[in-house]
Amino acid sequence: MAHVAPTSHRRATRASHRGHRSADGPIQLTTWLGLTFAMVLGLVLTGRSHVGVHAAGITLLVMLVPLTVAVFGAALRRGIGSGKAALLTAVALTLVLLKFLL
Repeated sequence: MAHVAPTSHRRATRASHRGHRSADGPIQLTTWLGLTFAMVLGLVLTGRSHVGVHAAGITLLVMLVPLTVAVFGAALRRGIGSGKAALLTAVALTLVLLKFLL
């Protein structure tokens, strides 16, 4: 068994990255397009008659709604990036929410 030094002799880990926020820049175009594609795919899957495929679509959409809302929240702080792609994602999110509500 290897010898382990007592905790009082161990060096403290460096925590310089904790609490430090870096400016990541605006939301990337691929993020918006990926969210939009995934929502459209979820809508297509929910339109299928097979129970498992329909359930997979619902599961995908349920997971994507809070993620998309979080991305929009981050976009308010960091910058939208591509306005057209963000608008397309907002339209897809609206369609998903309407599907759940109606």
